[in-house]
Amino acid sequence: MEKYYKKKRTSEKLTTTFPPITFDNTCYRIGEKAVYLYSGEFHYFRVPKKDWRRRMKLFKEAGGNCLATYIPWLIHEPTEGHFKFGGKTGTHDVEGFLETAAEEGLYVIARPGPYQYSELLYDGLPRWLCENYPELHAHNIKGKMIRQSSISYLHPLFLEKVERWFAAICPLLSRWTVSKGGPLAFTQFDNEMGGIHIWFGSLDYNAKTLGLSDPMGRFPKFLENRYREISRLNKLYETTFADFASVLPPVPLPTSRLAEIRRMKDFFNFYQSMLAEYANILCSLMQQYGIDTPFVHNSAGPSMNAWFKPMVDSIRYPFILGSDHYYTLGQEWGQNNPTPQHATQIFTSMEMLRVMGMPPTVFELPGGSLSDWPPITPHDAKACYLMNIAFGMKASNFYIFTGGPNIPGTGTTSDIYDYGAAIGPRGEIRPLYKIQKDLGLFLKKNSWLVEAEHETGVRVGLDFDMPIAENYGWEARGELAITPADSWRFIHRGILSTAFCASLSPTFVDLSKESWMEDLGTPLIVVTSAVMARPIQEQLVRFLKNGGRLLLLPVMPTHDENLEPCTVLSDHLNGVITVRNHSQFTRVTVAGVANVYMNGEVFFLENLPSDAKIVGIDEISGRTLAAQWKPKDGGEVLIMGFRWLHAKREHELMLISLVKNLGFKAKVICSNPNIWVTLRTTGKQSALFLMNLLSAPMETRVKCRPAWSKKMIDTKNHKLEPMSVKVILLSENHKLRYGL
Repeated sequence: MEKYYKKKRTSEKLTTTFPPITFDNTCYRIGEKAVYLYSGEFHYFRVPKKDWRRRMKLFKEAGGNCLATYIPWLIHEPTEGHFKFGGKTGTHDVEGFLETAAEEGLYVIARPGPYQYSELLYDGLPRWLCENYPELHAHNIKGKMIRQSSISYLHPLFLEKVERWFAAICPLLSRWTVSKGGPLAFTQFDNEMGGIHIWFGSLDYNAKTLGLSDPMGRFPKFLENRYREISRLNKLYETTFADFASVLPPVPLPTSRLAEIRRMKDFFNFYQSMLAEYANILCSLMQQYGIDTPFVHNSAGPSMNAWFKPMVDSIRYPFILGSDHYYTLGQEWGQNNPTPQHATQIFTSMEMLRVMGMPPTVFELPGGSLSDWPPITPHDAKACYLMNIAFGMKASNFYIFTGGPNIPGTGTTSDIYDYGAAIGPRGEIRPLYKIQKDLGLFLKKNSWLVEAEHETGVRVGLDFDMPIAENYGWEARGELAITPADSWRFIHRGILSTAFCASLSPTFVDLSKESWMEDLGTPLIVVTSAVMARPIQEQLVRFLKNGGRLLLLPVMPTHDENLEPCTVLSDHLNGVITVRNHSQFTRVTVAGVANVYMNGEVFFLENLPSDAKIVGIDEISGRTLAAQWKPKDGGEVLIMGFRWLHAKREHELMLISLVKNLGFKAKVICSNPNIWVTLRTTGKQSALFLMNLLSAPMETRVKCRPAWSKKMIDTKNHKLEPMSVKVILLSENHKLRYGL
């Protein structure tokens, strides 16, 4: 970053000049130059001050251009009203840290909270706040405290205390923002919002925050804005409330009654709106006290990204949502290394961020692990890093790059905050550093990669209501054929797993937007449930009328986003309906693939148009489960009533045949379905990523056709070690080069 960094001395002190970092959904830029934001978490309050500069230089040598640090409220206001900044030891010297980063030419992401977590006592909040003000605690549905450090975000007294904290820390930080020549490029508000509630058993039901029984309270006003008339709410809730102020949050219990599911869905949507409101308040306070950088926030992981869609849509400030992508932090995680199951989660996370308009950013990429066992090793960490790049990561922050001693009485793990980081707590260089350095220098040398976009063969529709359904416990189906939560799991365990094994090169489109409708040639796969928002159903009808090609599975939607009857899509398609198979045994044959392993569910099609081509049947009953036709208003549709868990080669052959019927053209041909492949291109350059996320060595032969090539390029045979990712660089002259 040295060429972007200028020094000049005044009579008072060293000042610095850092150009602002801009961004779009493709990448970050400094001036006109696209850059990969390569950051490392570096806690000034844990790393000995005498070693700040040496460790910063090590990160620069590894290709780093940015640092991130929490600024713990716990440490800087240990006693209410008494702030500690500066000092010789470095534990409170925020400005000294920023100045050193500036002198080393490193940008900074500041994370002043109010929450930090970071294995700090009270999750980074001051002890006096959590112990002296019990009214601030988040409550469960029974009115009991969730946890001593779980605070109700929008409680007025909490916001009052937060404002005083921001009034102390933000003016200090504002002296170092890029607009004033300093290194502070981004400021994070809070940390992993929602986690502090849901991880400990409950959303927040604090009555004061929700404004229960108050006609102007948050929850009553939310319901009034949604339903307008209390009579409409009562009809859909099957209740007899006198007014909106009388409505109580639902008890979160398993149910199949649509009325109860509506109530739980409404409350979760309300909770999302509170997160968005909280975010806007924090940004407003930071700006009020001098912060003029873009703001960022980190989702706690792929499964939580969708929580923040209302925040992204409503936030009034330049903003980037990123995610955290750990593959293990202890033995209760689903894997000890980046498995294929983890890979589908990472792909989904990156694609969600991209379609929300962000450069896919991982604000916590594992630079170690909270647990020494199971360990994160350099070998599996390298596979993790390259897999994230393969799926579109355009910026990352190693959590952590280096650690050190906790300030006595502030840590919850041990006296040393180590994390198995690349640079140990005593400054020792560990083997992980070489992996991070190799990656950083590779990205620096091949800077064109940050603008490379995924070459797709098929598109998969993304309906943000599906991942949200898992969060309010919608499991029972009742009268519905299949729930949005069922369909979200099918996307991961069926469609995406099969598509990657079949080298179909999937990518996501946000079904609520219109930009994706311009592409009429690439097949669109839409996984449906019994519930699909009316606007999305209408959008799919328009897509077909415009000439689009659509694969719908496994059922036809019967209800809208309010769980009211809605058959807009079915009505356009001749009134076709899907009927559940009740027989214990079926023999599924689809698109010429016989006896496809049926480890999910089958739904039969009825009311098909007379010109429909039968594509799939149950050989035992003879009933139709897949059909294809061209609606008279335009386009082409293929409907299949089959939901599976990817397990067999027949699942791959079936999906390949279906999308070929809709005009699929392969971008990649891989001879080994256990190797997952992505192709990323910009201009006349491409990168082919071969991922072996299994525990055995693999061999494969791969051909690909980048956008700049008129024919398939044979990259020949490849051997891949267990848990490894191979990068092949291609250019117009067809010369192959190998990356990491």
